[in-house]
Amino acid sequence: MQPFKTMIVFKATTFTRKMKQNKFLLPILLLSFISWAQTEEDDDYIEFNDRSNVVHGVYLGVGTYFGEIDGENTYNGSFKIAYVANREFEVGFAAVGFYSQQNIRTDAFEELDFAGGYAGLHIEPILFGRSKVNLSFPVLIGAGAVVYVEDNRRDVDIDFDRDDWDEVFVVEPGINLLYNLSRFVQLEVGVRYRFSSKIDLEPNRIKNINGFSGGFGIKVGIFNMGRNRYKKHLRDE
Repeated sequence: MQPFKTMIVFKATTFTRKMKQNKFLLPILLLSFISWAQTEEDDDYIEFNDRSNVVHGVYLGVGTYFGEIDGENTYNGSFKIAYVANREFEVGFAAVGFYSQQNIRTDAFEELDFAGGYAGLHIEPILFGRSKVNLSFPVLIGAGAVVYVEDNRRDVDIDFDRDDWDEVFVVEPGINLLYNLSRFVQLEVGVRYRFSSKIDLEPNRIKNINGFSGGFGIKVGIFNMGRNRYKKHLRDE
């Protein structure tokens, strides 16, 4: 019976060695499968990060501002459309209309106010564009016209027959604080100063439309057309 016992021990030892070898082979096979699966996945997906790329935007904006011309209260309304490059720079078109309560008395029955408008190139460098709050420096360079307005305390009448309008050239720099409500809406609060060419109008009281103004506005559009995707399935293209 002794040879039989020896054979049993030999088989048990052989089986134990095989189990130890399988324990080493199993992790190797598992890692090989993961590597193969990753290779197959890479064949179907492309990885990228849009946040390192240039993003684009476009918006429509309106605003209202209060200031002065020749020391009198002046109300301004603005409109602009602009392209935004990488949330760092804007370029577009802007237009401004204003009405100034000058109360210039010409006779016992008539008082004159002052109004006008101008439009032109809008540029606006932006600091901290990737933050919730931004700082910007808008500049408007344009031209327009100004006119005296009859105010008889019942209604306002712009009488072009009096030949009391004149063209004007304007440069208007400013500073804005911008707050991004969402990807589509941005609020702005700021001040600006208007420099203008000389005005030659009767009764020759207003020499130019220089002056400070301050107010707020809203922009509606898409300020980041890029999507921060990390993977996209090629079959979606």
